[in-house]
Amino acid sequence: MPLVEITLRRGKSVEYLRVLGEAVHGALVAQANVPADDRFQIVHQVGEGELIADPSYAAVSRSEDLVVVRITLNVGRTLEVKKNLYADMARRASEAVDLRPDDLLICLVEVARENWSFGKGLATYG
Repeated sequence: MPLVEITLRRGKSVEYLRVLGEAVHGALVAQANVPADDRFQIVHQVGEGELIADPSYAAVSRSEDLVVVRITLNVGRTLEVKKNLYADMARRASEAVDLRPDDLLICLVEVARENWSFGKGLATYG
């Protein structure tokens, strides 16, 4: 049920992308009650000038290693669950690929359950 898009600057290895994706998914499973087999991720590697972010907005210090994680998921998780998810994802990414917590931007996009079709042209949750 979550659809995860990971955007980062071009140049990371396939192994880096795999391990980063596992860290993101691990946090979703541990903190947001996502089933372990519910993994759908799209990775976008972009060129120079195609990922623009203020280096200090919200009192952080971003580098060229910025990773943006946009997660589309069902509405309904509490603020506490979201805060735990953000913290766990930052910790896991730091441990997995040495990503500085300041270089992880996470955006949750909440949608109603009827907005999903996982195949066959059927409303999966409708």
